[in-house]
Amino acid sequence: MANYLRGLQMYQQNRIVTADPGTILLALYQGAVDFLCRAKVGMETGDVVEKGLCIQKTLAILSEFQTSLDFEAGGEVAKNLDDLYAYMIDQITTANLSNDPKPLDNVMSLLKTLQEGWQGAVAAERKRTAWEERYGDRVDVSARA
Repeated sequence: MANYLRGLQMYQQNRIVTADPGTILLALYQGAVDFLCRAKVGMETGDVVEKGLCIQKTLAILSEFQTSLDFEAGGEVAKNLDDLYAYMIDQITTANLSNDPKPLDNVMSLLKTLQEGWQGAVAAERKRTAWEERYGDRVDVSARA
């Protein structure tokens, strides 16, 4: 059993190390939503440890999103995302301190909306990359989206 678990752990680590940035981004969004769901259950069942750990992990993901923003390249979009991430962090902190799951529902909804948007952007980027690898720069894939 220990060998199986060790192999599974190695597989999961390898999957992350070899993943493209889009896959990692989408996995982080899904992780944040999943952690907030678990934190909400922790609130409702009185499991303070589970609530705390899951909130901590979600806050770490959001903080990473904030620190990875490129304000020069992203301009107003990056600024708006930064403000939105700050709002989400504030809402999660409020939910944690008041033990009220409603702000978590709000943040989960925002995260799911962003995740859907990023899914579209990642898919478009993968399509563009595939076209470039196949045809080089001679094809305008923006018209094919």
